[in-house]
Amino acid sequence: MPYTVDFKDVSTIGLESSPVAEALAGLRANEARYYKNKYDHDFTVTPASEAPETVAYVHNILSTERNLVIASRPLEVSSFEVDGLRMAYVFYESGLAINVMYGLEEGGKRAVGFKLSDGMDVPEELASSFKFARQKSKLAGVIRGSYFVIKGEY
Repeated sequence: MPYTVDFKDVSTIGLESSPVAEALAGLRANEARYYKNKYDHDFTVTPASEAPETVAYVHNILSTERNLVIASRPLEVSSFEVDGLRMAYVFYESGLAINVMYGLEEGGKRAVGFKLSDGMDVPEELASSFKFARQKSKLAGVIRGSYFVIKGEY
């Protein structure tokens, strides 16, 4: 069942099995606040088991572009279009959040972003390939992030 993320009253709904559920909920709320403030878009998530096509889309890009397989279990996903961008998010049990930003116009911005919840270790599959910058968030504590540019067509 879809859930509209509330960034004023942060909830761990859907994320309870994560060892960093509070921090992951804050990270999810941080993303919701961004989309509401920038695009007036309500950030809605669905259990990953109810939207396997979104998980498959993100995992296909990771595998094709960088030969990456994420070991953690996907908990929730979000998929939407806003301002000429197709966005897809997967929130993992480990505390990892991955987003795919795919510009719909030819030559548009296309990238995969990784965000690590406060308190989680860098996943082994990402540790050797990515450096993570730190960002402070009132909702999520310290978020560590990295990204890569998508070269292929999806």
